[in-house]
Amino acid sequence: MSNESNRRDFLKQSGLLTGGVLLTSLPSFAGSYGFHNSADDTIKVALIGCGGRGTGAAMQALSTKQNVKIVAMADAFRDRLDDSYKNLNQKPDIAKRVDVPEERKFVGFDAYQKAIPLADVVILATPPGFRPMMFEEAVKQGKHVFMEKPVATDAPGVRRVLAAAEEAKKKKLNVVVGLQRHYQPNYREMIKRIHDGALGDIVGGSVYWVSGGVWVKPRQASQTEMEYQMRNWYYFNWLCGDHINEQHIHNIDVANWVKRGYPVSAQGTGGRQVRTGKEYGEIFDHHMVDFVYEDGTLINSQCRHYEGTYSKVDEQFVGTKGRVDSFGQKSVLKDYKGNAIYTHNGKGDGNPYQIEHDELFAAIAKGDYKFQDAENGAKSTLTAIMGRMATYSGKMVKWDEALNSNIDLFPEKLAWDAKPKILPNADGFYPVAIPGKTTAV
Repeated sequence: MSNESNRRDFLKQSGLLTGGVLLTSLPSFAGSYGFHNSADDTIKVALIGCGGRGTGAAMQALSTKQNVKIVAMADAFRDRLDDSYKNLNQKPDIAKRVDVPEERKFVGFDAYQKAIPLADVVILATPPGFRPMMFEEAVKQGKHVFMEKPVATDAPGVRRVLAAAEEAKKKKLNVVVGLQRHYQPNYREMIKRIHDGALGDIVGGSVYWVSGGVWVKPRQASQTEMEYQMRNWYYFNWLCGDHINEQHIHNIDVANWVKRGYPVSAQGTGGRQVRTGKEYGEIFDHHMVDFVYEDGTLINSQCRHYEGTYSKVDEQFVGTKGRVDSFGQKSVLKDYKGNAIYTHNGKGDGNPYQIEHDELFAAIAKGDYKFQDAENGAKSTLTAIMGRMATYSGKMVKWDEALNSNIDLFPEKLAWDAKPKILPNADGFYPVAIPGKTTAV
């Protein structure tokens, strides 16, 4: 069977053919079902979330070998959309693949609902708090998905993603999550050998994201509280989930990958020691967590935001036969005499951010069902959230307790004049978790 026949069968199974007839032109109305253009074999993409990461993901999608076009863009803020559109059009080879006239630029909280129907593939790169409802909608409409990590900020959101992941499997929709180490050659090669037994049984390890922190967006006098939190989303848990979730999930996910499972419990400590100003919202500036896996293995997790201090973004693991101390450009599996079991020189390795898109769009073009990242993305997200629950409360938190938590961080209403669930006091400071007093789950 030809690749074209495979592709057509695949798109039909995925809900991209309507009534047995492949639609060949963009509809003039939002809300139509997803489709794929057989006339020129274009794979149509909707970008939802037009910040730096969304723009980068769009560029990577447009840099694949397939005939990919951005046909719709959506963001809560018009200026973010306009900046992204401008950046996408700066390089001629990218610009020729951008086909987003004014009528396919959507702004507001419901913008995603208007953009999703116009595409075959949806890029979800908004702040993580919106990921569950947007992923749910994309799957409902039969779209392939690239979504950034983490995929939720609380347990109810994780459960929504897990449910949508099951539907995506039934519909044979490819889903790639931006835990890009899974697409990074040195991680793939090193962890393959770990799983093959090169280090024996993994009995311990440490994972790190210790750095100076990220941007701050100052409050503007004209902003409502909702807009301020949306603009400064990194510092509010309903949007970000704290940096243990937004950043450190990468390293935590590697621990889960190496252990081929998820921890059964977490306990740890954290707080605000350096980044204590009101501009840092409600999140901690440091977390240290012990994750314990089913076989008793303890993996220590460290993340912090302190400027001017030692930085490390890496992982190390100890096995019964040897260890790995770094997954840097030159990664080495060693035995306990210091001999190299395997050395991976990453010089010349491809960019994992690009590889994840190359592989996703190649599969879609061929009609292959290959990627089911959503379940692991949700469970690694829950691992990070469980760590946050442990540091915020000072309690031991079990996996099932974390998964079944009914603490819902999301606002009851999305509108610019609506109030998020967490608000500042008269001095502009937000309530911050207090270990020993804050509820765990």
